[in-house]
Amino acid sequence: MAAWITPPGTLATGVGALPHRDPAAACDTVLRIFPEFPFAPTLPNRGLQEQIVIMDSEPLPGRVIAEGRLTVDREGDLSRAMEQIYLDYLEKDAARYGPSPAYASGFHEMMGRRLPAARFLKCQVTGPVTFGMQVVDRDRKPIAYDPQYADILPKMMGLRARFSEQEMRRRTGVKETLVVLNEPYLATLGSSVVPVDPGWVRSGWEEMAAVVDGGLGVHCCANTDWGFVLSLDPSVLSLDAFGTGREVLLYLDQITAYLERGGVIAWGIVPADAATFARETLESLYGRYRAIRDAVTARMDPEVFDSHSLITPTCGIQGADEATAVRIMETAAAIAARVRGAE
Repeated sequence: MAAWITPPGTLATGVGALPHRDPAAACDTVLRIFPEFPFAPTLPNRGLQEQIVIMDSEPLPGRVIAEGRLTVDREGDLSRAMEQIYLDYLEKDAARYGPSPAYASGFHEMMGRRLPAARFLKCQVTGPVTFGMQVVDRDRKPIAYDPQYADILPKMMGLRARFSEQEMRRRTGVKETLVVLNEPYLATLGSSVVPVDPGWVRSGWEEMAAVVDGGLGVHCCANTDWGFVLSLDPSVLSLDAFGTGREVLLYLDQITAYLERGGVIAWGIVPADAATFARETLESLYGRYRAIRDAVTARMDPEVFDSHSLITPTCGIQGADEATAVRIMETAAAIAARVRGAE
């Protein structure tokens, strides 16, 4: 299982993507709003290479990027590249799996900062389920359905996560790290249209957790089988509490058990969608969070709930303009501050 992180005590942080094109400005903003729990932002609006999945594709054997799409070509001999991933995984050697600046400008910018106020530092990596379902072969078949790719993806992404946490600790001085897997495709669990094998998801998670020393979390911004996801024991479960809070609360027994054994939930209560955010106020969003808190703490110690919670936007904010993205993040920070001050 993944290592638990130190209970964050209802701090606020972001999810990942920002609309900024200037990495320095993006990191300045993150550090101003979330000084204790900053994150290395992803900046997909800078270009194709920094968009989800593609940003983590550099180590993928047979990858082809053409016409705005990432695919794999199996016509050549990929055995050596595949074998190298197995060898690196067995040796926990993540040196080959770091992102280049062209694919992760925000990460590299944040790695150049000293962060004396930060208790935690977070980054994002595409999860193997989402990676495997979005990348297809020449027959348009997702590589998650190819046995060989399905086997290497968790190992490859685990090494990507290991590299990321090592860099965060080495270059910034922050001792406690969190790598969150971006996994919107977990919403397909139980789907008959786009089936994902839960056994593959669980075994892949265990493979990734085995090579990550610090925190390893999961972000899913759609509804899913939350009982299954909680049973994986991620260090942090990041979810869209604004849009799926009612469905999440159907799993109250699993939520309370997860929090009590050391897990942390990042409650995405501030809409990342600009139009939805514009219809809300700080008071309305604080009220939504209080309703969730009241429902869960009716079953458990409120102090445990508060110590094992984070406040975040619902998802990445790349679709908003920069000024709106700043207001969304500031609202998350304001809700967190109010909770900590009120309790």
